Amino acid sequence: MRRAGAAALVVSALLGAALALAPGGVAAATGATAAREVPSALSSEECTASTWISDAPSAFRMLQSENAWTRSRGSKIVVAVVDSGVAATGPHFTDALVAGADLVGDGAGATTDLDGHGTALAGQIAARSVPKSGVVGLAPRAQIMPVRVYAGTSEAHVQAGIGPRADRVAQGIRYAADHGARIILVGITTDAPDAALTDAVAAATAQGSLVIASAGSRAHELSIDQNEDDGARYPAGAPGALGVAATDADGVVTAASIQGPHVSLSAPGSDILTASAAGADCRFATDPSPAFAAAYVAAAAALVAAAHPGESPAQWAYRLEATAVRADPDSRDDASGWGLVQPYDAMILVPGAGVRGPDSPFPSEASVAPVSPSASPAVVEHRDPANGTALVLGVLGGVAAAVVLGVAGTVGVFRRRRAEPTAPE
Repeated sequence: MRRAGAAALVVSALLGAALALAPGGVAAATGATAAREVPSALSSEECTASTWISDAPSAFRMLQSENAWTRSRGSKIVVAVVDSGVAATGPHFTDALVAGADLVGDGAGATTDLDGHGTALAGQIAARSVPKSGVVGLAPRAQIMPVRVYAGTSEAHVQAGIGPRADRVAQGIRYAADHGARIILVGITTDAPDAALTDAVAAATAQGSLVIASAGSRAHELSIDQNEDDGARYPAGAPGALGVAATDADGVVTAASIQGPHVSLSAPGSDILTASAAGADCRFATDPSPAFAAAYVAAAAALVAAAHPGESPAQWAYRLEATAVRADPDSRDDASGWGLVQPYDAMILVPGAGVRGPDSPFPSEASVAPVSPSASPAVVEHRDPANGTALVLGVLGGVAAAVVLGVAGTVGVFRRRRAEPTAPE
């Protein structure tokens, strides 16, 4: 297992200072509320139909949610969740679900979720706001297409033929693309370069869909293979797909995430406050999960797709990768890919020759405009475990940048071109 010299993106404690200086302070930037209706549940087993949590998802402070929602809320975008199904019982999914498919063959139906995982992912993406709950999706006007491809992950499920299988995941990707999903989320991984999965991603891309997948975890529950070694995972490693690694609540890219060339982006994957299959709220993932991280990137992609409906999946992916926060704006690494996803910056990016990072799929004659700093605050720290050194970078504006400069010393301001504001959808 490779560890030495691997780079990790860490959201700095300085993020708090930057958010505090955002309009309305930390509460406005995160949407946080002061009180809970009940104590937060720490595992899905503790969550019931009466578990309502008034806190906002903690990940939103790293995901530019308030700024992003001034541009897009994911309207008219269908996000397929290729997973364990999505329970339709709770109010968080009122008017949020479109017709899906159950490919398991046990007769349960796409809107049955015996495992709870698919429902949690769907809630991260598009949960509707309900009274007494702080849970809301990052793309709260997107629609969810449940594509059920497994009933559970236990050995008994696998032996019965209703556990995770690569061929069924490939079928799910194809179904989603054939039925109009613009964003397709897959939380299951395999370390085998499966031809059916690769072909399914290619077919989906050709139909105008962007596939976003977990980069893989050393935990075995959501892996078709029992392999803890670093290296490519699929479908994340298929051409056209985006593989997502998980950070913890402090922004540290977790050692539990599989590293490799298939990693495109990172996102928060722990302390996940979302909808539960019981019909209310739940707090999941005390240990970071790349599948939960991938759900937030899928939501970010839905925001981008709604803001730029005429663009291709490759162009949406480029926006997300080029604007992700990273230590070196010119390169990626196998731990966090191109960095921590920033949906607001992805939407306002004006592509052109001055943008640093991945190769652009936009026409080379795209206009080159003056570069302005992003208005949305995000601070990250890049640590090299080999020598313990750190470099703090920010995507800051105005006074917040000045304060962080005064506190931290060396700060890089990653400048990106911005488009004019438009009404959110």
